[in-house]
Amino acid sequence: MNNLELEQHLNALLNVQAIKDYCPNGLQVEGKAEIHSLVTGVTASQALIDRAIATHADAILVHHGYFWKGENEQVRGMKRRRLKALLSHDINLYAYHLPLDVAPVLGNNAQLAALLGINQLQPLEVGNVQSIPMWGELDEPLTGQQMRAHLSERLGSTIVQVSDTGPELIRRVGLCSGGGQGYIELAAQQGMDAFISGEISEQTVHVAREYGLHFFAAGHHATERYGVKALGDWLASTHGLAVEFIDIDSPA
Repeated sequence: MNNLELEQHLNALLNVQAIKDYCPNGLQVEGKAEIHSLVTGVTASQALIDRAIATHADAILVHHGYFWKGENEQVRGMKRRRLKALLSHDINLYAYHLPLDVAPVLGNNAQLAALLGINQLQPLEVGNVQSIPMWGELDEPLTGQQMRAHLSERLGSTIVQVSDTGPELIRRVGLCSGGGQGYIELAAQQGMDAFISGEISEQTVHVAREYGLHFFAAGHHATERYGVKALGDWLASTHGLAVEFIDIDSPA
């Protein structure tokens, strides 16, 4: 497939034009024109680039790419090494940030909810079809300790739990993968029993306690593996590309 044609397919699927973001979404670094194989991963780190080079991939598709708002514009050090590796091996880099978080089927939140058995997923921001945080319901209610064990088992990550004042049983669950802990107050106001995100901030603890809901930080990386993997699987099944998901683990 042509590299620009692939970008058009992905942009349309993820409704890129409808979402304001902190970085460019789509083809960030242009490589060879024809793409037969690609590597997917969470972040376009040097380790992922090296693996793509080793497997002779034509492209890399990630959630966390480059050129963030406020980023130093100089091409030196780590940025130089990454870009030099991509350009010298003619590898395309595609990155989709917020569009991949909110995608209703293949997105990070949708895939995370499916993995955890959170059903009837809908926007947490009422009336906003592009809501980044989502919410749904568990088929069977869980205690806080049961929910923590469930998250740990399904995600394979260390879970930080705040449950000092949460209800005895969790049914309604809000979630936002990655650094979405700032939506916890919205989750409380919408009547959630629990809120799940990747990260935790100091103030998150007090919000959870004072609003009386459970909070679980399950890891930024651990909660954002699944959207890009699902997107790669879609490319393989619908466009016949050879796709390999490579998980460069991160404790964050």
